[in-house]
Amino acid sequence: MFTGIVEEIGAIASMDLRRGATSLVIQCKTALNGTHLGDSIAVNGVCLTVVALSEHSFTTEAVPETLHRTNLGNLKKGSPVNLERSLTLNRSMGGHYVQGHIDGTARIERLESEGEALNYYFETPSELLRYIVPKGFVTVDGASLTVVDADSQGFSVTLIPHTQQWTVMGKEQVGYLVNVEVDIMGKYIEKLMGERLSSLEQRLAVLESNVYRL
Repeated sequence: MFTGIVEEIGAIASMDLRRGATSLVIQCKTALNGTHLGDSIAVNGVCLTVVALSEHSFTTEAVPETLHRTNLGNLKKGSPVNLERSLTLNRSMGGHYVQGHIDGTARIERLESEGEALNYYFETPSELLRYIVPKGFVTVDGASLTVVDADSQGFSVTLIPHTQQWTVMGKEQVGYLVNVEVDIMGKYIEKLMGERLSSLEQRLAVLESNVYRL
């Protein structure tokens, strides 16, 4: 479990592309504090397991499915990545509940400056948009952000100067592909209410049919 509060920007020190998995050696500092083998660290929002540690880096592995479904497959040596250690009881909950399970990707469609803020507009698959609502939570490359607006094509967020400085996205331009994790609450509500609504619709359809025959 994570909060979506990025702790630091690390960098890909090396990549070892194997047939079954890709090893990523990530150079960092803060993310190493208190970290042990087997711990989870969110890399651009993707929950990955630490398999090796050194003084200035940790190593993790990503299977082909993860590389295909996230922007991790676009990484190369030197690429910056957002990092967050998993939530512990002695850390504040500053963002929202983030699982590190990426639902899909979205592409930066345009950028607009508004004073010191930067407004990002994303072209987003429809299967993600059903869970994204104005003023709701969304996780972009592991960063917990508030949705400014959403329509049938995508959604937008605003980055304050601090977020611009402390996240990868604050330095990216149009065309950049981001990892998106929607708010888990929306999916749970859909699961709980979906079957009941479907049953209600079926009963209403039968009722309307009977009324029509009368």
